[in-house]
Amino acid sequence: MPNDLDSAGKPDLIRNMRLIGHDPLAGFGGIGEGMSLQAAPDGRRIMWLAHEGPPKNFTGVDVTDPRRPRVVVQTELPHNRVRSNSLETTGNLMAVAYQTLEPGLTPAGVELFDISVPENPRSVSVFDCSGPHSRGVHQVWFVDGDYIHCAGGIADFTPRNPLDDQIYLIIDVRDPAKPVEAGRWWMPGTAEGDEAPAPTRLAIDSGFRGHNTNVYPERPDRCYLGYIDGGGYVMDISDKARPKVISAFNPNPPFPGFTHTVMPLLSRDLFVVTHECVHDNGTDWPKLTWIIDARKEDNLVPLSVLPMPAFEEYGRKGGRFGCHNLHENPPHETALRSDTLLFSTLFNGGVRVHDTSDPLQPKEVAAFVPAAPRGSRVPAIQINDVYVDETGIVYCVDRHAGGLYVLELEI
Repeated sequence: MPNDLDSAGKPDLIRNMRLIGHDPLAGFGGIGEGMSLQAAPDGRRIMWLAHEGPPKNFTGVDVTDPRRPRVVVQTELPHNRVRSNSLETTGNLMAVAYQTLEPGLTPAGVELFDISVPENPRSVSVFDCSGPHSRGVHQVWFVDGDYIHCAGGIADFTPRNPLDDQIYLIIDVRDPAKPVEAGRWWMPGTAEGDEAPAPTRLAIDSGFRGHNTNVYPERPDRCYLGYIDGGGYVMDISDKARPKVISAFNPNPPFPGFTHTVMPLLSRDLFVVTHECVHDNGTDWPKLTWIIDARKEDNLVPLSVLPMPAFEEYGRKGGRFGCHNLHENPPHETALRSDTLLFSTLFNGGVRVHDTSDPLQPKEVAAFVPAAPRGSRVPAIQINDVYVDETGIVYCVDRHAGGLYVLELEI
């Protein structure tokens, strides 16, 4: 049953958290990196989830009572060679990313939906990013109602290496019916025709391309950009047509790449930088989350890494083990914003909560590792993303089959 906690099984580990709800999402429990909580016009709270892959596009779950989550809508993709890994809501508008399995297919880009009636999402417009070298858009960040910041390809961008096909794009959606490009940036040396030399490939080559594109209202002139094997960047976007690099943090190499998220803790002049595990059974270990001193934004200094569960216990437990994403402090009324507590996902290491009051010695204060879900392709949970609402309720999702888990903190 969708709201039966027994469907989640007995957790492998739960500490200072309590599981209060679970929904396997009508048997389509594989969720990507898109989680966004809407306060709907009728007073309900709808958690929107982007699926990791086909056949489903996105799902809306009524979490007005977080103990009784209930699917209210689940949509289909047009074909099985496209996915909607990422979405974001602002008010009653939702941006959904479409990424194809190989270049040249459609739909590839961003679709805007009117979600004022959650059961009936209505397409408003499409920003087309398809092209001969483009797989479309992997990630979207949409928090102000005016601009979508995203990582994706576009028709007139030709990468030197096909792995470098996602650049940083800014889309102006002040008129949602007519989205237009506002700006773009790519790592020098990755496009055909660049004067800069091509970058040296890493031993595990995941590509020099954009991933997360975080912009916060406290600093609308900055984008905090994860660029996979290219590291993390602080971008000056005061002129959106001409983004400029202020600084970079890149421990790759000697570390094995895939910078995912750069999240500022603005009140404390700190950054949190995650590096995603992308291979099973520990073959790309270590993938860590770094705490960075950003008092001088043009001289980023690493201070510490979040403590990780033992590799001996999790490295070959099944699937991926290592860091992935964070609750990214989206500036919404329905989201917790904390510059001290960090909520992060570790795939088979579950959800971990860390207190960073002392950034030199962050401490784990809570953890949740669900049992392996039925129907997963790997023998362990793969917690992919996490969202924390303004009351401290924690929502997390499995990458393959487990669906949505709802937790209360007990700290």
